[in-house]
Amino acid sequence: MITLRGVALSSSAADDLSSEQAYLTTLYERLDHLRDQADQRLRAILLEAGGTPQGRTQREATRSHYAEQLAQMNAVENGLCFGRLDFTAGEPRYIGRLGLAAPEHGRDPLLIDWRAPAARSFYLATAVSPDGVKRRRHLRTRGRTLTGIDDEVLDLEAGATGGREDVTGEAALLSALTANRTGRMRDIVETIQAEQDAVIRAGLNGALVVQGGPGTGKTAVALHRAAYLLYTYRSQLTKQGVLILGPNPTFLRYISQVLPSLAETGVLLATLGDMYPGVRARAVERPAAAAVKGRLAMLTVLERAVADWQTVPDDHVEVDHDGYPLRIERAMLEDARAVARRSGRPHNVARQLFVTEAIHALSLAIADKIGADPLGGDNLLSESDLAETRRELREDVDVQQALFEFWPVLTPRRVLRELLADPERLAAAAGDLTGEERALLLREHDAAWTPADVPLLDELAELLGVDDTLKARTAARERREAIEYAEGVLEIVEGSRSLDFEDDSEEEILSAIDVVDASAFAERHEVIDTRTAAERAAADRTWVFGHVIIDEAQELSPLAWRLLMRRCPSRSMTVVGDVAQTSELAGTTGWEQVFEPYVGQRWNLVELTVNYRTPAEVMAVAADVLAAVDPALQPPRSVRSAGVAPWSLRVPPAALPAEIIAAVRLEAAEAGDGRVGVLVPEALEPELGRHLVEAVPGAAAGEQPDLLNQVVLMTVRQAKGLEFDAVIVVEPDVIIAESPRGLSDLYVAVTRATRRLGVLHTGDLPKVLTALAG
Repeated sequence: MITLRGVALSSSAADDLSSEQAYLTTLYERLDHLRDQADQRLRAILLEAGGTPQGRTQREATRSHYAEQLAQMNAVENGLCFGRLDFTAGEPRYIGRLGLAAPEHGRDPLLIDWRAPAARSFYLATAVSPDGVKRRRHLRTRGRTLTGIDDEVLDLEAGATGGREDVTGEAALLSALTANRTGRMRDIVETIQAEQDAVIRAGLNGALVVQGGPGTGKTAVALHRAAYLLYTYRSQLTKQGVLILGPNPTFLRYISQVLPSLAETGVLLATLGDMYPGVRARAVERPAAAAVKGRLAMLTVLERAVADWQTVPDDHVEVDHDGYPLRIERAMLEDARAVARRSGRPHNVARQLFVTEAIHALSLAIADKIGADPLGGDNLLSESDLAETRRELREDVDVQQALFEFWPVLTPRRVLRELLADPERLAAAAGDLTGEERALLLREHDAAWTPADVPLLDELAELLGVDDTLKARTAARERREAIEYAEGVLEIVEGSRSLDFEDDSEEEILSAIDVVDASAFAERHEVIDTRTAAERAAADRTWVFGHVIIDEAQELSPLAWRLLMRRCPSRSMTVVGDVAQTSELAGTTGWEQVFEPYVGQRWNLVELTVNYRTPAEVMAVAADVLAAVDPALQPPRSVRSAGVAPWSLRVPPAALPAEIIAAVRLEAAEAGDGRVGVLVPEALEPELGRHLVEAVPGAAAGEQPDLLNQVVLMTVRQAKGLEFDAVIVVEPDVIIAESPRGLSDLYVAVTRATRRLGVLHTGDLPKVLTALAG
């Protein structure tokens, strides 16, 4: 028996469980103490008020610090400690979700954060390369109770355990892989494998592309990488923020618990449809239309669309100016427009130049009319007279309204709505597109926004810009009003003091007016922005992120990539995807197409090759589909078998809804508490979803189904990145026929299962599925 920091450890299984439980209890007691301490300090800070602007800013920073600490400690309540390393020399190390220092200064930490360098051996040590590790122990817990221990002896002389060379912690890994799905992704912090660890701990700088087939853990790796980067580069990334971009809201809900369980809460989760503040783009549109919107050719269309708003009259317009008719000639405005356009400034910013040039030309026209010397000499108006004329023109509402019509202030939403709803505007701006492509873009004026619209809105925001002149004037006016209000308050204070001390007492009593002026008093009452970096980033289109993680990145269009590159000019990115699973027509089939325009060859590609999720029986079916997608692609190697052969069943068309319901009931019974996914063609989703929801209690379907339901019916597009215990694929030939990339969609569909796969079809089974048992 040995002693570790006061806790007895023995070699017998029962004593091991007892001693490890005692140590686990010690860890939770330390966590509770630190949590109470942070809570008390936070409460004390919240009771404070007033102070200088600097003091309030420092107080807010301290408040945020303790609030974040509390959130982290609350998040790791479950699974606080999950592992232990025993070395050939030195004391054991306990590995967990959070680092916990010993109460005595100078002592070794009680618990090492899984992201710390000292914990890395837990993921990398093998019998061949033990890195000084004698034994790796996995601790299984439920709440604060230890439920089991799995040991791996890595010391060859002591008799190392067997197992696969490419898998560490095999017992813990297989236990996690065979556990029932819950409708929410779980973290893999206890079972990270060596190839995954290399990606997670890669440096912050540059673009890292993680290519991996189904089941290789790409999403989990990306999320754990976010947690690792925030731990390692916290001071930088907490200020700039980290963006995680997912394919759809269902996916974001599916992964939403992973980072909190890893003690990280300050990350912005978003879809492409969320990337323009004020717009929640959720509408679905035809894939062909989305493909046209995503092409780089749309840049020229948008430039022309903006230019079409910069107009001039056919000949002239006449306005009333100070009771006299004033002609605004076409030539004047053409010259003013040319000057504004040559400036290269965005439309709304260049408008000031247009107005200035037009006003100048009008002032000269007025001078020629009223200041001409009747004897033929120089104009009688002086420069000051001309300046006064220009001032009067600027203040003339009729003149300004006329100029506004020719160069209006525009918003991205207005320009895009008018462009896509007006055949004439679209024809003028999109002359390089075919008639069929323009027809795909046309829609009703009040149509809901789609994700493919968001990059267009973002491009228009760049083309239009924001004229900050009015904003600056408003801020200055509000500042003056705040100071005037403060002066009034101080005058009241001073008046009250003179009334209270009319007895001419010689005692000097200080009041607010003696120690602070109106300007400083106003500053003390300015509102401090207490939002997190993620919250501020979500509201600011121009926010620059410290790091961007993109999942299912193969689906993004060229215009979507332009948007993301603007959000991350440092190009510090983790890009996760699989080009074999590309479904979107505007998506990519090669990472070079994405990155070479922005970084040349300065990006790194890492491939994940081991399939942890999909059992070998299912992957054998998927391999034939992948070969049809691209014979050069190799499927990832599955680490396990499920012992259940995939099946297929041909049914009469009229019986399809009933057969789906029967198959769902059978698979749900086999899955127990697990999840069943029914993947159907988009054209059949409304009807089949209605039948299933009516017949099966607890089933979900629709645009954003809740994965917490035991049975979920959805399209393949909705199922990107998700996993289920059992999957039923319906009408695979229709899935293939629905899209030019239908084989990729089918490949996605058959690789969502962690245990069981079935196929229902009314026609002949596609040749790529001949490996299925009949």
